[in-house]
Amino acid sequence: MAGYVLGLDIGTSVTKAALFDRDGREIGASGRRTEVRSPHPGWYEMDADTLFAAAASACRDLLAATGVDGEQVEGLAISGIMIGGWLIDEAGHALRPGILWNDGRAQRLLDRHLARDPALMSKLFDSSGQVMQLGCTLPVLAWLAENEPHLVARAHKILAAKDVLRMRLTGHVGTDESDAAIGPGSARTRGFNPALLDRFGLAALAALLPDVLPSEAFAGLLTEAAAAATGLRAGTPVAIGAGDLPACVLGAGAVDAGIACSVVGTTCLNGVVSEAPVFTPRDMGILFTVPGNLWIKTMVNVAGTTNLDWALTALCPDLAGRPDAYQALAELAASSTPGAGGAGYVPYLSHIGIIAPRLEPGARAGFFGLNPDHGRPDLVRSVYEGLAYAIRDCFERIDRPISAIRLVGGASRSPFWAQMIADITGTPVEVPEGSEFGAKGAALLAATVIGWFPDIRTASRATYRTRRRHEPDVTTAAAYEQGFQRFRLASDALLDRVAPSYRVKV
Repeated sequence: MAGYVLGLDIGTSVTKAALFDRDGREIGASGRRTEVRSPHPGWYEMDADTLFAAAASACRDLLAATGVDGEQVEGLAISGIMIGGWLIDEAGHALRPGILWNDGRAQRLLDRHLARDPALMSKLFDSSGQVMQLGCTLPVLAWLAENEPHLVARAHKILAAKDVLRMRLTGHVGTDESDAAIGPGSARTRGFNPALLDRFGLAALAALLPDVLPSEAFAGLLTEAAAAATGLRAGTPVAIGAGDLPACVLGAGAVDAGIACSVVGTTCLNGVVSEAPVFTPRDMGILFTVPGNLWIKTMVNVAGTTNLDWALTALCPDLAGRPDAYQALAELAASSTPGAGGAGYVPYLSHIGIIAPRLEPGARAGFFGLNPDHGRPDLVRSVYEGLAYAIRDCFERIDRPISAIRLVGGASRSPFWAQMIADITGTPVEVPEGSEFGAKGAALLAATVIGWFPDIRTASRATYRTRRRHEPDVTTAAAYEQGFQRFRLASDALLDRVAPSYRVKV
């Protein structure tokens, strides 16, 4: 009987389950939507029972769609949205809905701390290697302690989303290095840094931080109740798991120093893998720990394919209703020439601005360099090019040698766009085989726990296959270099019109 491993991937709005065979090939995937509640503007929460129900249903749907018996699944692990805060009591019951990574309720609290200590963010960066977001566990816990002290007094631990789900599956309470190192964490020690709690007057709450284990460690066995809910076998081994981005890096096979990974979906995240933590440039970007004793320094353009969604509806409403709308959009862009005839676009299309190349909530998107000769193909192409220029900008700010870019997310489905990214960055772009890379990374952690592979790096390398490789086209280099320089001037001018700030408005 063939054996499989299962990866669960908790997204902000969809929780997915995917099956993989011993060669790491994706057998099938299924997803269930999870409701995100917003009881006040800028607040985002998820109910633990809703999350468990979505994960269990996704597992059952997956087994039904693939025809795989739950007895054939030999291990599982979870990846998912990182940080935030889920308070649980000693019995493992959630005391309130979990506060998510994109929640902004701690803004006023953070403003007070910054007024007392303007260098606070830099001090936190020195430990975690990342510009702290409002949804990090540290400010979330500070808000809870100030506004819901009665719940904090009853709490046993504060967990991330994947840890809550794993607890429901196995009874294990803990977290992994990737979540712990972000906040209040230490990238160097790959765990929590309890000393940072004192910066927010929370030293007395250090016991709420859960134990930290490597992502590929054994967490426990699937309980009878969880097996009944998921359709899997009771006693199935479960690994600790990892945050969504580190798991995606594993799934994309990016486990050697110098490999870059661009995850271009709703957001646009670009990172370079290293063998040691990278704290430059200072006060910029996010440093993630990756299973296998690796790190990935990342820069994030908050708006990714959102820009294409906007271009489709605002510039091409005649294409928006077609089943091949995005292919038609790419074909329209391709009818223009590299450099878009001098038209340009800065892709900061977000209500909360940007967090790279610097943290600026006032940054917004816009066209530049237009003249009466420009038509719709030039404008649409400039949107694609603007996103590719932003990717190059992120990598140049990281300033690390790159051997290749592994491209995943929506952009990977477009050969036109993938080739453009290769041309603009001057770096080969590799599109991995598969679609659910976060779930695959989790599944590989499970495969390592059950002994299919000796370690997670071996697992990631052994199961990586390239679907397409795009080499840079030297004939477009001059046009794109001019376009990038225009982009840099326009981007810098836009950012200089707003005052630098750590505020993240929601």
